[in-house]
Amino acid sequence: MRSPADNAAWREFEQKYGDLILRYCIHRGLKHQDAEDVRQMVLLNLARTLPRFKYQPERGRFRSYLGQTVRHAIALFFSRRCPSGRKDEILMEEPDQVADGSAFDAAEAEDLTWNKEWVRHHYRKAMHTLRATHEPRSIEIFNRLLAGASVRVVAASFEMSEQAVQKVKQRVRDRMRDLIAAQLRDEEDPREPEQ
Repeated sequence: MRSPADNAAWREFEQKYGDLILRYCIHRGLKHQDAEDVRQMVLLNLARTLPRFKYQPERGRFRSYLGQTVRHAIALFFSRRCPSGRKDEILMEEPDQVADGSAFDAAEAEDLTWNKEWVRHHYRKAMHTLRATHEPRSIEIFNRLLAGASVRVVAASFEMSEQAVQKVKQRVRDRMRDLIAAQLRDEEDPREPEQ
């Protein structure tokens, strides 16, 4: 993604995070079309700043950086709707101008909506993979248990033993845990291109 011309990398980024950005914007009160505009603004700003970006875990997490970027884009969107200052002022901080990652992490800690959307985002990604790799019946059992149904009720509705339902739950839960851990590792351990 260091090159704005690398369409494949940008498509992959959009696939990974586009829905997260969109849903967060909607939770912050934007209409769907406005949220789409902000998502595009985020991508444009990232295209401008990422060529100089060097990931430094000690300065903060990628999740925090992305959250701050989205919050700034939303603030810019609202400032353009109700201008009180310069309309064209970019609220986005350049990655190399941030003193340390604590600014990102502190802002993120205050934004419970971003944190909730981040968790939901990883859950949705893992569920997408699970649906492609597990039989639909197992996924349905898992979903019913997550929704609060008791093991006894689920076992009766699927004509299974409670022990079999517990095994399905454990197998799907463990696989989901592994998938989410891998997603988080991939985010926090970006592979720098070899030169």
